[in-house]
Amino acid sequence: MITIVGLGPGDIEDLSLKAWNKLKAAKTLYLRTSRHPCAPHLPVRFISFDHVYESAASFAEVYSVITERIMRAAQQGRDVVYAVPGDPLVGEATVAQLMALAKTAAIDVEIVHGISFIQPCLAQISRDALDGLQIVDALTVAAASHPPLNPTLPTLLAQVHSRQVASHLKLTLMNQYPDEFRVQLIHAAGADHAQIEDLPLYEIDRSSQIDMMTSLYLPPLDKLSGFAALQNIIAHLRSPQGCPWDRRQTHQSLRPYLIEETYEVLQAIDENDPQALCEELGDLLLQIALHAQIAIDEGEFFMADVLRCLNQKLIRRHPHVWGDASAKDAAASWQAIKQAEKNQAGQQHQSLLDSIPTAAPSLFVAHKYSHQAAKFGIDWPDIRGIEAKAKEEMNEILTAPSDEDKVKEIGDLIFVLVNWLRWLNVDDPESVMRAANAKFYRRFRHVEQLAAQNQKTIADLSLTQFETWWRQAKRAEDR
Repeated sequence: MITIVGLGPGDIEDLSLKAWNKLKAAKTLYLRTSRHPCAPHLPVRFISFDHVYESAASFAEVYSVITERIMRAAQQGRDVVYAVPGDPLVGEATVAQLMALAKTAAIDVEIVHGISFIQPCLAQISRDALDGLQIVDALTVAAASHPPLNPTLPTLLAQVHSRQVASHLKLTLMNQYPDEFRVQLIHAAGADHAQIEDLPLYEIDRSSQIDMMTSLYLPPLDKLSGFAALQNIIAHLRSPQGCPWDRRQTHQSLRPYLIEETYEVLQAIDENDPQALCEELGDLLLQIALHAQIAIDEGEFFMADVLRCLNQKLIRRHPHVWGDASAKDAAASWQAIKQAEKNQAGQQHQSLLDSIPTAAPSLFVAHKYSHQAAKFGIDWPDIRGIEAKAKEEMNEILTAPSDEDKVKEIGDLIFVLVNWLRWLNVDDPESVMRAANAKFYRRFRHVEQLAAQNQKTIADLSLTQFETWWRQAKRAEDR
């Protein structure tokens, strides 16, 4: 038999009579932590797990050690009492694990409730729990790389029990919240010596008051900063009360916008403009959200399906991160897993090139085709071979009998040039053309400005004058 008793957040006077009687009658009493106002006044001797928090390598190990110790005692036939701060069913990860293990082992569990840490914490900061309050274990968040939180809602994080936990916690939270975001550390909520620290997020691990009874309150960011807010706006735009244009859209009608927004993202990247990139990524995300909402409206799939599929794929294709594979084989492993997935789904390709999307930009497709062929040994032995091939294709253009033949031969030359870029370790031939286009624009604009200074337009210039000013623009860039 395992009895789990909630000590509440305060002093011994706050214990229920039932809780007191259970503690008083305990033959084997475990405390998750002795750093609680009730601990010095308990009527029997107890064993605490404070040392586990100090010695364990991870939070998962902390929970595992505690639950294994209690289960072992219960399986030996002893009636075990396990006391935790607050209420056993609020923010107590060890309790959830114990209940699952006890059920499997057919061991009875009795819960003796206490006042949870939530009420006194909210009372300390004068907040309402009904406004979408998220209650999360700080240890779970601290162990993550990104906080599993909706930033538009308030959050109460329990078990910020040490400065080390606070340090890990702030690093995770700062992946979503600004460094200077004002938060509140709540110490010993419900006790006579309760205190609140209002401070920026980046300073939480500098507090000297952090102990086993510390929680962290995160106010919400603005209401439009969450993914759910975007989905709500898009769903409203597609509703009968929304926008006629958005309601008319289909996957096909949005296709050009998806392509356009993708290129605008690439332009922001090429211009090294973080502010523009932020805005353009939002426009691209809008297209994804619109496609997802259209799918929802048509009964095809939900956004949750998109995210689940993506998350599963990322984990599955990174066995060197979420498995035992070597990181040295990451690229090969990705391709092997990808092909195995397609085979399992019955998507065997007739050609080794079928995995490359033909709707992509032509330079991209040409690069991927040549790269895929090269992986199987279909390539020149050295770069001199492709240089010779480029000369051969150029000669075929010059000797082609008709303009139609010349066009075909120019296409062949472009394909060879893309191969040449691959030999020069250029993985994105589109970027080469974007750079060339940008260079042409700068020089052309320079000529336009010089013409304007002379009260002329481009149309007024002779070819000789244009060439003179063009060379001037080129020299200005080379300086």
